[in-house]
Amino acid sequence: MATTVGVLCAVRGPAEVLVVRALDDDAGLHVTRRCADLAELHAAAEAGLGRVAVVSGDLDLLDLTAVATLRSAGVALVALLDPERSSSADRARLAGADLVLDLPTDGVAARALVERVLALAAEAQTAGPDPWDATPAPAARTERGRVVAVWGPTGAPGRSTVALHTAAEIAAQGVPTLLVDADTYGGCQAQLLGVLDDAPGLAAAARSAGQGVLDLVTLARVAPYVAPDLRLLSGIQRPDRWPELPGPALDAVWVVARSLAAVTVIDCGFSLEQDEVLSYDTRAPRRNAATLGALTVADDVVVVGAADPVGIQRLVRALGELAELGTGARRHVVVNRVRASVAGAQPARAVARALERYAGVHDAVLVPDDQAGLDAAVLEARTLREIAPGSPARRALAELAGRLVAPRTPAQETAPGLPGVARA
Repeated sequence: MATTVGVLCAVRGPAEVLVVRALDDDAGLHVTRRCADLAELHAAAEAGLGRVAVVSGDLDLLDLTAVATLRSAGVALVALLDPERSSSADRARLAGADLVLDLPTDGVAARALVERVLALAAEAQTAGPDPWDATPAPAARTERGRVVAVWGPTGAPGRSTVALHTAAEIAAQGVPTLLVDADTYGGCQAQLLGVLDDAPGLAAAARSAGQGVLDLVTLARVAPYVAPDLRLLSGIQRPDRWPELPGPALDAVWVVARSLAAVTVIDCGFSLEQDEVLSYDTRAPRRNAATLGALTVADDVVVVGAADPVGIQRLVRALGELAELGTGARRHVVVNRVRASVAGAQPARAVARALERYAGVHDAVLVPDDQAGLDAAVLEARTLREIAPGSPARRALAELAGRLVAPRTPAQETAPGLPGVARA
């Protein structure tokens, strides 16, 4: 006996009756729930009441994030647009849907819609395991730009400092660079560079991406130049605004960022926890989605740790957590604020030996402590290369920037990164 595919319907206006009748008239389909709004549609999808959703493209709050939520619940999406009233922006907003079709106006068009839904269901059933998996295939790295994620464990090891001054060093080489503040716990790049707090930044880019209208012009408008060849996409001004940075929308931001800049440096938050969904309704956004998404798409991951004993212990554990995440990026270890007061008479040697022994890291970048130079940079809202060009910390970060922009062999492009090992 053939299996009947359950269909969720959220079609607005007079076309609803036409669509529902056509779907129910087919022996292979059955409308299991007629939903009044997006919230009811999400609830029905998560309850497993259907495998296909047929919805109006102008349904309130239907955007990239909502589409991703439906797909993650195991539901394929068929969006219907009125050809006389919809625009290219409407279609772009629904780019994640499985099918985008014209709203039927008669029985013949409704029957054609049913045939497309049946074909979609049959294709999914023969596609192998997890045919409804919402995770998009990794994008081929053919774009002009590369993504560098700067991440590190809790304890303020200096992630933002390393991200800022490394991006500045890359831009100083004449490489178009975009610095992004994606820390949902304590973003501060705007303050470090003296940019007004009300700059729209990443939240505005995410909103545009969620509506399907983010392009190079829009992204460039919210990411102004703060130095030659260096743009800043500022972060959220308050930590409680983290829901404004949904993962699916940020994934679209990273795609456009690759076209805007040759190198995109993302300042990430510390947490890699993925079980927050247990504490919330399953439709809720996830605070760590910005960090996890950036690490997933990055070509290079810079792992920052502090040079004191506690910081080294956290760094070693963080490298293990990052390895479990399974990214294929090249990994570069940076140990920040290396100083004799916490590491002995030969601090660089002591830190290098500890990393080699406990993490198998042989090529870490050791950044000497230069509190005076960094304090002056923060006070003047300038970069180290501007305020203290002879700083030993600046020279170490310039070395890191050189590694990140160095030409790569084909083997380096395809080989996965070893935990904690930087390959130049």
